[in-house]
Amino acid sequence: MAVMTQGSNVRESILRILEERRLLNSEQARILRSSDISTQDGLERELTGSYGVNASDIFLALARHASVPVLRLTHFQIRPELLAKVPKDILKRHRALLVSETTTTVTVALADPLNVLAVEEIADYTRLKVVPVAALETEIHEAMAAVDQDTRQALDDILKDAGDSGIEITKEKAGNVDIEQMLESAGDAPVIRVVNMILMESIRKRASDIHIEPFEKEVRLRYRVDGNLVEMPAPPKTMQNAIISRIKVMSDLDIAERRIPQDGRFRIKAQGREIDLRVSILPTVHGEKVVMRLLDKMNLAKSLDALGLDFVSLEKLRFAIAQPHGLILVTGPTGSGKTTTLYSALQEMNTLDVNIVTVENPVEYQLYGINQVEIKEEMGLTFSGALRSILRQDPDIVLVGETRDNETADIAVKAALTGHLVMTTLHTNDAPGAVARLAYMGIPNFLIASSLLLSQAQRLVRRICPNCKEEFPLSKEYLKASHIPLDAFEGAPVYHGRGCGKCNNTGYKGRASIMEILPVSSRIREVVLKSANADDIRRVALEDGFTDLRAHGFIRIKEGITTIEEVLSVTSGEA
Repeated sequence: MAVMTQGSNVRESILRILEERRLLNSEQARILRSSDISTQDGLERELTGSYGVNASDIFLALARHASVPVLRLTHFQIRPELLAKVPKDILKRHRALLVSETTTTVTVALADPLNVLAVEEIADYTRLKVVPVAALETEIHEAMAAVDQDTRQALDDILKDAGDSGIEITKEKAGNVDIEQMLESAGDAPVIRVVNMILMESIRKRASDIHIEPFEKEVRLRYRVDGNLVEMPAPPKTMQNAIISRIKVMSDLDIAERRIPQDGRFRIKAQGREIDLRVSILPTVHGEKVVMRLLDKMNLAKSLDALGLDFVSLEKLRFAIAQPHGLILVTGPTGSGKTTTLYSALQEMNTLDVNIVTVENPVEYQLYGINQVEIKEEMGLTFSGALRSILRQDPDIVLVGETRDNETADIAVKAALTGHLVMTTLHTNDAPGAVARLAYMGIPNFLIASSLLLSQAQRLVRRICPNCKEEFPLSKEYLKASHIPLDAFEGAPVYHGRGCGKCNNTGYKGRASIMEILPVSSRIREVVLKSANADDIRRVALEDGFTDLRAHGFIRIKEGITTIEEVLSVTSGEA
């Protein structure tokens, strides 16, 4: 039993207690008091070696001196999720064990009841007041071993069907971190296998995001598939910290930092292709939540043709990107496929005779032949600053990842007027609203009218699963309840998916886009010059044959691609 606290008052107290219990006589105590022993370690060795005092009796004397109750851990059930609140290496170093908790306190069994450092470090990790109790070191080790056995059994259950994951980390920086030491407390290979299994299963499920969420007594694992979160079998709570540490090492993040958010990325090879993962770690009350965004270049369309657009929309987009200069706006909420559309257009324009430069935050997909700049606002590299520098790089085509302030909008519009084709995104609900947003940002109407080529808004809808696709019986009551004109689908069958094993019983598999595309005609320019009001622009556009999001969604329904429920869901408020 190594004793950390030093001091003659502790030695005197222990000797007095042992005298009272008649484990030492007065002469033996006098000799020990007059000796040059200055540490509790030295005193313990002398008592057990020269005077035959049992180590457990010394432990009880220490507990009495510290006024700490003694807890026998024999047959005591330790909850694995409670033990996981503090890294196992810290518990081993301090010979400590978390045995119970309330909303404000955590009871900790200590082999050394005078170990103040253990109390402080555990309090710092748990954010709870530590109530110390004393326990025999052998019993602490046995309780930990029992929890480890339960964890290994849970891991065996998770991994029994996993087999070889086929995951290869192609770029993994660890800095000065000793990975083997970091993983030792969690069972090394099992932790790596669990993380690899999570990654591989997400690829098999076609997930776009992985969520690892800590709660009080469990960890929840969810994948975002076709825009919806799906819960999956999760690893045990006891592995929470080790899994997060493994992901941090793969992402070149600080594994010791648990108090502030961190962002990173890494790349894996799986199923014959490279996949980038963007990692976000957020501290919560029960641990760190991890979200990993999967960025697979194989999912990018090689050209606009591969987006699956209708002929009219495709021709409008292709005409706009063929222009030598001007501004193209792509709008929609987060996760609506704006990046895919823009990158598909870039890949179609990516030829040897043009210079394409992008400024993004962050760069999601790295494309060969395109110069991509990543924003670093903490270092002073902003959208507007990067865009100014890009315009001195003799670009033909410029992609601005997001226009969100007057300065960036002003530079983008003026670049479009001075011989550059500029594409950018805005967070607006519809295509006419994007024009109004530029005016709201302070861009003069005459500059908008002179520079804007096309404004586009889009949403993603889930595709009907082809394996369980069947005709959906429409009734007048259903159409009325959905506020859909009774003749909207007259003469055209409507389909849905009944649900099957291939689509996880959702009735959907994959996603498709719906778009409203607004080319800036001479009539639209006149409206923009007068007021740039979204309602006025929409009215004139509809007169010119403009197809809005919901109307385009209805076309997709008639084509048998998606369902009425999907279109109504993503275009709510758009009609």
